[in-house]
Order: sequence, then C-alpha cells, then structure tokens
Amino acid sequence: MRWILLEAFGALALLVLIVWWTMFSGRKNGELSDRAQPGASDKASQADHD
Repeated sequence: MRWILLEAFGALALLVLIVWWTMFSGRKNGELSDRAQPGASDKASQADHD
C-alpha cells in the first residue's frame, strides 16, 4: 500500500513539474505583442485595404 501511495505521489509531482515547466519557461519578458510580431502589421494593413 505504501508503495502505491509513493508511486502516485511521484506521478503527481512529475505532472506538476511538467505543467509548471511548460507554463513558466517562456520568454523572459513575456509574449510578444501583436504589433511587435513580424508580419502582423502587414496582415492588418491588407485587411484595411480589402
């Protein structure tokens, strides 16, 4: 019984670690805004002209 609980705790800890890693290991200053992304202004200006 202890082994099953230990294994379940280990799996939960691994899941939390993976979720934390994927959520907070991005860019240091956060995501780029739409204006800072290359090509975003070109698409917006093309939509205005159509």
